[in-house]
Amino acid sequence: MLSYLLQRLGLAVVTCIFISALTFLIIRLPPGDFVDAYIANLTASGSSVSAEQAAAMRIEYGLDQPVIVQYARWMGRVLQGDFGVSMVWRRPVNEVIGDRLWLTMVVSLAALFLTWAIALPIGIYSAVRQYSIGDYIFTTLGFIGLAVPNFLLALILMYLGFRYLGLSVGGLFSPEYVQAPWTWARVWDLMKHLPLPAAVLALAGTAQLIRIMRANLLDELRRPYVVTARAKGISERRVILKYPVRAALNPFASSIAYLFPYLVSGSIVVSLVLGLPTVGPLLLQALVAQDMFLAGAIVLLLGVMTVIGTLISDLLLMWIDPRIRLEGRA
Repeated sequence: MLSYLLQRLGLAVVTCIFISALTFLIIRLPPGDFVDAYIANLTASGSSVSAEQAAAMRIEYGLDQPVIVQYARWMGRVLQGDFGVSMVWRRPVNEVIGDRLWLTMVVSLAALFLTWAIALPIGIYSAVRQYSIGDYIFTTLGFIGLAVPNFLLALILMYLGFRYLGLSVGGLFSPEYVQAPWTWARVWDLMKHLPLPAAVLALAGTAQLIRIMRANLLDELRRPYVVTARAKGISERRVILKYPVRAALNPFASSIAYLFPYLVSGSIVVSLVLGLPTVGPLLLQALVAQDMFLAGAIVLLLGVMTVIGTLISDLLLMWIDPRIRLEGRA
């Protein structure tokens, strides 16, 4: 098991290096740079920038250097925990991201656990009670969940909360706690505002995992070892929960690799609708302004989150499925 873990860690480090290079290249792919976008915005507002000023700005941000040199300087800072200075905010990227990154992690984890908590029991019930009324109801709700966009659900919940409950549904904090320092009162206020965005983000993933869990468990319940266990007189609950459910959990474990970063990058529209202080809207703003240091830092963090999610998925799969452990020893 230790050799398997070391092998996965080594692959994760190599993958992160390739992700950093690919991230930098993708950020530099659009024509022009931040100075060009900045000049275009000033020109649209009636101002102008001289060629000398534009050249001075490129020297200030290191945009006059070759791409390889820019990447080497950027990675040197990243390895020291410094993601550079945001060109739009004129502040260090670490300060701009600040609490947004941790709040994004909290919302994503809450949505992920909510997805599992809902999809697991419903998927088991739908498989065990195949073609029952409950199965048809959950199947219909699952298809609706797949079809309804998350931002539309957010708008509906905001309207219902404001229209019938008199609640200001939006954001992660009450107005008095938005700029307040971290205290237990602010943490509790965050917990009170967390269920709505977590539920909105978890909807599509929940519907998808319900269908996957149902299909996999139905396949496992038809295996010979389940028939043998029932013939030996083992209780139905133990027959279902001990082995078939455990084998059908593989998709849940493997979903961490893509679901965790998706909740960050795929929630930009939902974050804009709900006014969430997460990194999604910040990434959109950085990409539009071609703020390469801010956008590059966020995209790099998303890539690293994907690698970490994949590593966690591998470890969970090794723990859930004995066949993976045997392959690792071989």
